Amino acid sequence: MEGFWNNREEAEKVMGEIKRKKDLINPWKELKGLLDDTVDLYDLAMAEKDESFEADIASTIEKMKNEYSRLRTLALFSEETDGCNAFVTIHAGAGGTEACDWASMLYRMYTRWAERHNFKVEIADLLEAEGGIKSVTIQVEGDYAYGYLKCESGIHRLVRISPFDANARRHTSFVSVYVSPVIDDSIEIDIKPEDIRIDTYRSSGAGGQHVNKTDSAVRITHFETGIVVQCQNERSQIKNRAMAMKVLRSRLYEYYKAKQEEEKEKNAQEKKEMAWGSQIRSYVFQPYTMVKDHRTKAEVGNIQSVMDGNIDYFIEEYLKLLWQNKENS
Repeated sequence: MEGFWNNREEAEKVMGEIKRKKDLINPWKELKGLLDDTVDLYDLAMAEKDESFEADIASTIEKMKNEYSRLRTLALFSEETDGCNAFVTIHAGAGGTEACDWASMLYRMYTRWAERHNFKVEIADLLEAEGGIKSVTIQVEGDYAYGYLKCESGIHRLVRISPFDANARRHTSFVSVYVSPVIDDSIEIDIKPEDIRIDTYRSSGAGGQHVNKTDSAVRITHFETGIVVQCQNERSQIKNRAMAMKVLRSRLYEYYKAKQEEEKEKNAQEKKEMAWGSQIRSYVFQPYTMVKDHRTKAEVGNIQSVMDGNIDYFIEEYLKLLWQNKENS
């Protein structure tokens, strides 16, 4: 009987892999069919000198360009977990109000990005502070959410004239972003009860009638790795505990994966110090406007567009860099 279940699990993994391959190949076939139809329509319009088809052809070409760009990005995904949903954790660095405001700006940026892709965003944990957010963990649900967002792990640096400085001086702030895949049951992560400590406490709230009078918030500490996760978004302790365990499995997967790759990648971004020279990307509002990724050298001058969630250019450039490094290794 044990052999039957092992074979079944293996078959399910193979079928899942076949489905992922089909999901990558079939859209290319559909795009080619659309291209062939458009060429035929163009030839017909030219033969009959009929300009009424011009608007339809132009609209279809624009649609094909967008679909080609999307499929080209999907073709760059190669890791087992690229198709998973993602946990995104944002932590404000030193700098008080200014850093907390920067964390809230990045939270808004990723939320807007998710909206652009019709992805669902759910808050797993939120710790507010004066001027913004001290830390927040969100779950982003959508096809290849982790594949897209994994490049965002690291230190994000902000340079601007602070709205909180009465003397209008330029300030530099740092925020760390950590992205990990939401692990499904097909990937085994063994967490023994004796390996963790679970603490409960009262959730922080807005005060008044909204104060939580029960210990519904949950914090889980993993002894071996020192990883600590928490969840206080739900009113139910059971739901918070389930979400915290989900986040812990995700973080442990990334931790052990990084341990295996330690010899190849000595400078994992999520472990870098929040300081000068360690950032993966800089966002400069003054004296000029520029967003620059220090890994790929990609630059965008329209910083407001980036802060509104238009970060696909940086994602695509990073995925290309991963492929180049993989081919050269």
